[in-house]
Amino acid sequence: MGQLSNIKNQALTERIEERLFQYILDEKLPVGTKLPNEYQLANQFDVSRGTIREAVKLLVSRGILNVKHGSGTYIASTTPLREDLLGLKAIEDKFQLALDLTDVRLMLEPAIAEMAALNRTDEEIELLVKYCDAVRKKIEAGADYLNEDVIFHSYIAKCSHNMVVEPLIPIIDAAVILIANITRKELLEATIETHDQVVHCIIDQDSMGARAAMSMHLALNRNVIKQEYKKNRKQRSS
Repeated sequence: MGQLSNIKNQALTERIEERLFQYILDEKLPVGTKLPNEYQLANQFDVSRGTIREAVKLLVSRGILNVKHGSGTYIASTTPLREDLLGLKAIEDKFQLALDLTDVRLMLEPAIAEMAALNRTDEEIELLVKYCDAVRKKIEAGADYLNEDVIFHSYIAKCSHNMVVEPLIPIIDAAVILIANITRKELLEATIETHDQVVHCIIDQDSMGARAAMSMHLALNRNVIKQEYKKNRKQRSS
């Protein structure tokens, strides 16, 4: 009987997980949005707070949600990690992948930043500054800033208001995650400075400045990745 109960609870949790994810999509909630608390969600979906808690854990494991203790639950992405449409997880040479992803980012993100400078709204500027500050605060505190970095770059893409850019955000997310794992220790101050430059240009609607600042940001990342790539090749050949 206990096993049957566990199966039923698991099925309910998975149903609520999908309903909660669909709610995020239907409401078109942007990355960085804070969800209602457990009590409110439990009332909304007519289930216990424990079921909501377990459903949230499942969405965290899929990369959809991020729980910040003492703050709340936030949307980290609207594309589940398990979809991995490009099959990047199967690639073993992460240094080569990081280099190739950075090259793709150099093709895309400077132009995306340029579009964001031209098309952003005043309301979006407030959030963009907030996300930029969140990265800086984490770096200055010596804390892991990866989630904040992903949110920052994804939101610039949203500010472009280009319907084709939207599906590319998961690619940018994957690149940020992988690249940050390689470069985060070497480029802390540079990350703060170049992020600030990008944001200031977008605020000023300086489209060419935003393109140049994003290019500089990514070029610095590429240089570090190239150095690590060479070290890795040398170690593997020795």
